[in-house]
Amino acid sequence: MLSTQEQIKTALKAHNAVLVAHYYVDAKLQVLAEETGGIVSDSLEMARFGQNSDADLIIVAGVKFMGETAKILSPEKTVLVLDDNATCSLDEECPIDQFSAFCDQHPDRTVVVYANTSAQVKARADWVVTSGSAPNVVKHLKANGKKILWAPDKHLGHYVKNETGADMLLWQGACVVHERFKANALKALKKLCPEAAVLVHPESPQSVVDLADVVGSTTTLIDAVKNRSETTFIIATDNGIFHKMHEVAPNKKLIEAPTMGKGADCESCAHCEWMAMNTLENCLSTLQTGNNEIFINTDIRKKAKNAIQKLLDFTA
Repeated sequence: MLSTQEQIKTALKAHNAVLVAHYYVDAKLQVLAEETGGIVSDSLEMARFGQNSDADLIIVAGVKFMGETAKILSPEKTVLVLDDNATCSLDEECPIDQFSAFCDQHPDRTVVVYANTSAQVKARADWVVTSGSAPNVVKHLKANGKKILWAPDKHLGHYVKNETGADMLLWQGACVVHERFKANALKALKKLCPEAAVLVHPESPQSVVDLADVVGSTTTLIDAVKNRSETTFIIATDNGIFHKMHEVAPNKKLIEAPTMGKGADCESCAHCEWMAMNTLENCLSTLQTGNNEIFINTDIRKKAKNAIQKLLDFTA
């Protein structure tokens, strides 16, 4: 009997499919993606990889908005997610009807949205950005006299506003994982581990960002573990990232930043429940059944592609 991994490898070949996985999903899926010629990366790079591949079918191990982004860039390809109930709090907290009305109330502002949004919200935006690119894009817009309407993550928006000094009106969404990090507990941990560098994703609250040695995207944090001289790191982002960090820096010690979660036995609960819905078993099932296909209205897709393309051209 073939293992689930071997069955997935066989099915990927049979369907001319590529598996693209986010840094936060199960390590077994990350390994499988790379072993089969796919990629492990952030959501936009997952979509770009699928677009540039020769595959007819893109299998997205992540959450639904990531599948939508892949479909926006590859409309001619079939895109499947492993579980179409796997969503994102940032996406859920920015419904298109409310967001569109908010935009209509501020027609003088350039609409900039984070990649963690639905296709409909991306279509309403002027620009789509990643956490890594957001400061530079907003600096560019500020230099051209633009005022910004930002969505959906208030913490990332606050960070970008502080970094750029831009006039930014912030939608009040938040990531359920990053918002749990606690500054007071992190201060206590820093005292216990004074040799450790603190790495923080900017979706975290400002009080946590203020304690960081490095603030940045998933890729930035992985590079910091690989390249910095410290041997111990406290990490304030989803703990799914530890797989890649261990891979690039196997001799370094990684400590989860404290969230003091709901359970008394849970000092750090920094893992997205929706990312956890991605498993080897539903990857195989999706390949076998063709379930969980992503469909996007053509007009929505074209408008969203325009907002993404501005970022791709800006960062080229």
